[in-house]
Formats: sequence, C-alpha cells, structure tokens
Amino acid sequence: MTEEIRVRYAPSPTGHLHIGNARTAIFNWLFARHYNGKFIIRIEDTDTARNIADGEKSQLDNLAWLGLDWDESPANPGEYGPYRQSERNEQGLYQPFIDELLDKGLAYKSYKTTETIAAEREAQQAAKQAPHYVYEYEGLTSEEREAKYAEFEAQGLKAVVRFRVPEEKVYAWNDIVKGHIEIGAKEVGGDWVIQKTDGMPTYNFAVVVDDHLMKISHVLRGDDHVSNTPKQIMIFEALGWDVPKFGHMALIINGETGKKLSKRDENLLQFVEQYHELGYQPQAMVNFIGLLGWSPKGEDEIFSLESFKQMFDETRLSKANAKFDQKKLEWINNQWMRRDLDQVMPQLIQELVNANLVSAADAETKKDWLAEVIKVAGVEGISYTREVVALVRQPFFELGDMTDEMVDYLTSDDGRKVFSAWESAYTALPESATAEDYMNTIRSIQNTLEIKGRNLWNPIRIATTHEIQGPNLPEMLVVMDKKTILSTMTDIKATYLN
Repeated sequence: MTEEIRVRYAPSPTGHLHIGNARTAIFNWLFARHYNGKFIIRIEDTDTARNIADGEKSQLDNLAWLGLDWDESPANPGEYGPYRQSERNEQGLYQPFIDELLDKGLAYKSYKTTETIAAEREAQQAAKQAPHYVYEYEGLTSEEREAKYAEFEAQGLKAVVRFRVPEEKVYAWNDIVKGHIEIGAKEVGGDWVIQKTDGMPTYNFAVVVDDHLMKISHVLRGDDHVSNTPKQIMIFEALGWDVPKFGHMALIINGETGKKLSKRDENLLQFVEQYHELGYQPQAMVNFIGLLGWSPKGEDEIFSLESFKQMFDETRLSKANAKFDQKKLEWINNQWMRRDLDQVMPQLIQELVNANLVSAADAETKKDWLAEVIKVAGVEGISYTREVVALVRQPFFELGDMTDEMVDYLTSDDGRKVFSAWESAYTALPESATAEDYMNTIRSIQNTLEIKGRNLWNPIRIATTHEIQGPNLPEMLVVMDKKTILSTMTDIKATYLN
C-alpha cells in the first residue's frame, strides 16, 4: 500500500479486555505493522455512567501483556491528541462541527421528551411500521423552526441535536472483509442524535470527528458495527471529508452453542485477564485469537505475533463466523508451554507458592528440585500453569486417602509378599539411588516372587504414594523424600498388614 496506514483501537473503559476486543486490537496492530503504519490507542470514555475504575489501565495492561505496542495513546500522545474523548470534548473539538451541520440545515435541535417519543413508537408499532423518528419541523421555514426553538427554550426544555437523514440515499462501501455492502438511509431508524442534552457528542458522531482529525485511514472492527457505518458515512459526507476504508470482521461465536459470544454467558471465560490469571501464555493467547476469523496459508497452527505480522494478509479475513473453541485454546497453550518449559518454570513454581504448597523461601532455595518434581509429574499434559497445583499436590506434597481397592491390593497374598520385599529393598537403597536403580530393584522382586503386572506394581505404588496410577514410578522415587516414604510404609504396615 502506498498511502500512510493509520489505524486505531478505541476501547471504552467500561470493563476489562474482552476476547472480541482483543481480536480487534490484534488485527489492527497486525495491519499497521505489516504495512509499516501507525497503531493508535484512543479511549472512548464519554459514557461516564458505565466507566469503571482502572478500566483504561486494565485495557492497556492486558494489551501490553499480549505483546502489542502502540505509536500514539494517552500515555504517549502524538500530534493528534488528546487521546481520550472526554478531554477532546472539554477542549471543544466537536462543537464547531455540530454548529456547522446546524448552520447548513443538515442537523437540527430536537426538544421532544422521552414520553413523546415513546408514544410515537407505540403508534408505529400498532400501525405495523418500522420504528423511526418523526421529524417535528416538517414544512416549516428555517425562521419558523428557530421560533420553535425559542418557544421550547422558554418552556425550560433541553434539546438534543439530531442529524437530518436524507431518506432516499443509499450508503455503500467496499468492505475489506465482506466486499460490497449497501444500506438504505431508511434502515437507520430516522433522524438520529449527534449531541445529547448535556452537550456530549454521541458515539457515531464523535468517532467520525476523531477519525478524521486523527487521519485514520482504515477502520477494522467487529461485524456488530456494520449498522453504525451508514450513520458515520453520513457525517463524513456532510462535512466534506474523505471516508476511511471499513472492514468488519466476522462474529465470534461459542463453539459449543453456536451463539454469539455474550458477556453474560458465564459458562465460558471471555476476558483476557481471566486467562492471564489462570496461567495461559500471552504467545498462546495471541496465537489463538489470531486464528479467530483469519486463516494462514498451509496447515500450521502455531504462530508467534512476529510470524503473524510477517504473513498478515487482510484478504484472508473470513466472512464466516469464527468459533471460539476452548479445547483448541487449551491445546495451543499446551504447545507453547512445552516449547518454552524452562521459561515457564518460574511461573509454574509460583503457582505452588500461591497454593501454599511451598513457601516463597523454599521456592527459591529448592527451585531445582521443584522443577524436577513438576517435570516428573507430567507437566507436558497440562493446559495452563494453574493446573500444576492439582498435578503435583498428591503425592509430592500430601497423600490422598486410601481406598478399598488399594487395601485389597495390599492385603492380598501377592500384595503382602510384594510389600514385604519392597520395604526391605527400598530401605537398603541409598538416597542417591537413580531411576534405573529403582527399576532394577522392582525387576529383581518380580523375578524372585514371580509376580508381575498390577499385582507387582500396584502394591509398591500404593505403599509409596497412596495411588494406583500416576507418573513413571522409578522417576517419582528419585524426587520424593525417602524419610517420608519410609514413614508412609510404616503407617500402612501398622494399619493394614498386621
């Protein structure tokens, strides 16, 4: 592309970073970086009633955790600031354009009360008409309309400013993702508000002014914004501005239900912060999100952010809905953990500290031993770091309860013979014994007693770990404390074998 690429991610600080918004940010970042353009963060904070404390910080912190950077933002402003809509409004950036539309007769002041509008909606519904705004100054001259303004002001009524929709016009654009789209002006519901009674511009007006003044070249966003696009094109054209290129990415749907992701659906984690807290890797999150509605060439599915940047191609954005597949996310995260296990190990050990399995001091002095425990326990099989707690808790830090099945194995004739032989052999082995030493000892018991399979292995495993199944036993014995195992066997002998 020869033109300067300037794209933006414009979150509202009304909540934490949702998967869908993260995808919007990632694809805008990829688009900018692939074409050596600029990626801008703009905070749309005009909905003060819904803004939450630290909402902006949460958005930016999570984007940074995913590995994104940006060229302009509230924290590093460029020449097109401010980068918060509230501050832009305070500086009066929107009012001149509202006044311009009023002066041109392309917008007007409306004093209708909510009760009046509600009554009109009911009448339209009764008449089986599509809901639309009824223009209250039809047939009046501009002077007569101004007189009406004065009359309403005298009554103490406050006005909103509405844009006068040219009803017969069709708004069309060549969407980056969807191709040709056209929507008739009648489909937007009639004249719409561009400025509220408190003087605050509405979203569909402010976003146009901001995009124009910030020289945004492309607007890449979710499919749910398609219905906003005609309104925004109206403003661009009314003010004589170039319209940016729009692209609307496919919806993300729940892979199990087939329904659009809803923040009210508590059966599925949908916020980046939740995955961060569980111990998902940022590379894996970017990898997974990057495949939601975009397909690379070939069969590979594991990509870094840098790889995505190099091969990004906006023409491969999918028109079909993107399925959020939790199992696929777990698989991708597992692949990244296995790839960078040494790098992830401090995080895995910290999970044990958080779960009070080890102290912070032991986590430091015993980190090599803890790393071996985690590896022996089978860390390759977990999906995210918090799962390591359940993986190693038993038998490495505490023993589970004995079951009837375990007692049956131990108290059988074979079980008693195996336990006695194993107790003697294990006691005689040095603490420096290797996995090979333990394996040879168990084979020796097998040959001497002529007992094999479950009748051999289960009594030994139960005697040392209170478990029937688990990781490779000789490797476990290398990292388990000998005094603890001897104590465990003494207790079992006294309780079940006397």
